[in-house]
Amino acid sequence: MTRARRLLRLAGAGCLVAATLGAARAQPLEGRLKTIAETGTIRLAYRSDANPFSFVDAQGQPAGYTVELCQRVAKSIERQLGLAALVVAWVRADIRNRFELVASNRADMECGSSTVTLSRMKEVDFSTIVFAESTGVLVKARTGLSLLGDFAGKKIAVIAGTTNERALREQLQRRQLNTAVVVVNGREDGIAALEDGRVDGFASDKLLLMGARARNPPALTVLAEDLSFEPYAIVLPRGDWAFRLAVNTGLARIFRSGEILDIFSRSFRDLDVRPSTLNGAVYLFGGLPE
Repeated sequence: MTRARRLLRLAGAGCLVAATLGAARAQPLEGRLKTIAETGTIRLAYRSDANPFSFVDAQGQPAGYTVELCQRVAKSIERQLGLAALVVAWVRADIRNRFELVASNRADMECGSSTVTLSRMKEVDFSTIVFAESTGVLVKARTGLSLLGDFAGKKIAVIAGTTNERALREQLQRRQLNTAVVVVNGREDGIAALEDGRVDGFASDKLLLMGARARNPPALTVLAEDLSFEPYAIVLPRGDWAFRLAVNTGLARIFRSGEILDIFSRSFRDLDVRPSTLNGAVYLFGGLPE
């Protein structure tokens, strides 16, 4: 084959690819993206009890690490859809209804501290991972408790139905500890049980425990031991590939640009937390190329 013919063939292939991509972009919107484009509104679910990831600030507005990520993703979707403006409608969520809100089309995204699990994927989808966390135990200071092994014959509270409950029970069984697990309905209940002396520890995500400890630092401390791996992500509607792609596109640009470091710094400044090696990997792998 002559060089000229090879060039013609390559040019023809390039035109075919360009035409294919153009046709893909011209496809009509579907799913949540279609609704968002038609209404000019995106509905973001937030938590009031997941400081520093999702909470209500002193001005009564949703705030936190995941909330800010969702706000920036919403701006990215606004640009991707070519909208002049995209209104954010806030939807309050709690630990019990956070997944159902998205699955039932009452919210487009849940911006909290939700761990990705295979069982949860039967109900909802998730964005790429946005944070790597672990289960820890909050205790009263100066109790002599420093490891999970110290809890033999004692009580630990944990929120019902969470990945923390599963991790705690697995660790206790593996270590054959006769520790009583006290199930509570929410984070405030667990902290109250600890402060009142009804339990000796409260198990939850470590940074959430540190956020709770910040209210009374001398009295409470978080044990150094990690009991699980908790990969956080933004909760999305199941099976909506176009919307998931739009969200992940926004996240990738935030991770690649370095904006994520500013968000991290603002969100965790009061807790004196710096990006771990694991979270560095989250941002590296989440910064997918275009």
